[in-house]
Amino acid sequence: MNRRAMLRTIAGTAAAGLSTRRHLLAQEKAAGAVRGMPTPKIKDVIVIATQPAGARLSVVKIVTDQDGLFGYGCATFTQRAELVNLAVEKYLKPLLIGKPTNRIEDTWQMCYDSSYWRNGPVLNNAISGVDEALWDIKGRQAGMPVYELWGGKCREAVQTFANAGGAEPKDVVEGVRQAMARGYKHVRVSAGGFGGGGRGGGRGGPEGGGEPAAARGGSTRGLHEGPVFERGPALRRMLDVFTACRKELGFEVELMHDMHERYDPRQAIRFVKDCEQFKLYFLEDPLSPEDNDWFREMRAQCATPIAMGELFNSPHEWTPLITGRLIDFIRCHVSQVGGVTVARKIALLAEPFGVETAWHGPGDVSPVGHTAQLHLDLASYNFGIQEGGLIGGVSAQIFKGCATFKDGYLWANDGPGWGIEVDEKLAAKYPYGTNEQGERGRLNGGWGDLRSPDGTVIKQ
Repeated sequence: MNRRAMLRTIAGTAAAGLSTRRHLLAQEKAAGAVRGMPTPKIKDVIVIATQPAGARLSVVKIVTDQDGLFGYGCATFTQRAELVNLAVEKYLKPLLIGKPTNRIEDTWQMCYDSSYWRNGPVLNNAISGVDEALWDIKGRQAGMPVYELWGGKCREAVQTFANAGGAEPKDVVEGVRQAMARGYKHVRVSAGGFGGGGRGGGRGGPEGGGEPAAARGGSTRGLHEGPVFERGPALRRMLDVFTACRKELGFEVELMHDMHERYDPRQAIRFVKDCEQFKLYFLEDPLSPEDNDWFREMRAQCATPIAMGELFNSPHEWTPLITGRLIDFIRCHVSQVGGVTVARKIALLAEPFGVETAWHGPGDVSPVGHTAQLHLDLASYNFGIQEGGLIGGVSAQIFKGCATFKDGYLWANDGPGWGIEVDEKLAAKYPYGTNEQGERGRLNGGWGDLRSPDGTVIKQ
């Protein structure tokens, strides 16, 4: 070896040694940083039960062993709220105390498996509260919105829709005009209530009820004392509504309708075919989940876009419809399927099959739940439209940081986590039962029955 080559070898060895020392030093510093930031452990699990605006809301708060670090998640199942709260407090809380907050998927699987029998609405909603609270904590730790943890925004804001109903088609047309004046480009229309008729029985609440018989789909007197729903007249009324809307408003506004699973499959297929001429944005829940096999017949016979999934609890319900391209919008209730961890998987499953998201978001979703949906919408490429999320009144005072609305769009506040802070003292002033009247109060927040004129129970 000549002198020059030897010097190069010595210099290379020295440089390699220096590089190795620097690498080891960097590793040591990184390890020190991790040691300086221990993983938070779950110290307490609390249910915030409140009813500021018609629906019984359940929000889970997870408190960690690090001062000031906590998170919120929606567990709202308003028709069985107290059962969900007990599931959280009596079963999930003992399972969670002392567990790390960073293993969200592992925690979800543990909670899901802990009851042995799975995919029920009570447990799924309880898990959702825990799941969303853990994502909130992770976002707060990172100092960024949750949607950033999912890859960041796919859009600046999310489009939402308004609702317009009335006893007569002209009333619906006027309601759509008013919604368009407020900036909405999508409006869901109904003739007196959901499914083409109201729920009846004085239910009230976020999805209507208590209309006269004519607004419930017909005028026939039932053979019973309860509320009556007539399927045929209800469908005919909706065709009249669509005809009036297109005649008066043209095709500049996107129209939708919620059939609310009230019809038998043959009626539903005929109606969906009849609606092709109106070029709807979608028809929602034309069939009950028990009739999922009929979607293949529906798809084969018409091209009206279909949204489905509000009552789904299990992957066995949504997976065949998505992978078979039998629906156009997946419309699950996020807390009902187990929270945002599951909803994110559903959105990713749906994307390559051309199915868009339109999560169920009525008034019986908490503002925390609406915000979690907003983050899903911002981060999901195959987002379609959002229901709800415009929070006002006392609810906005309790749940601070909700989305802002402008020209038909919802804008997130971009704070860490969900960006929501809860005034728990104010929430406590609106316990379950606040302003509940009639049937809702008698049934502890639940719904009663709806029947055909002869007394047969109608799915709702």
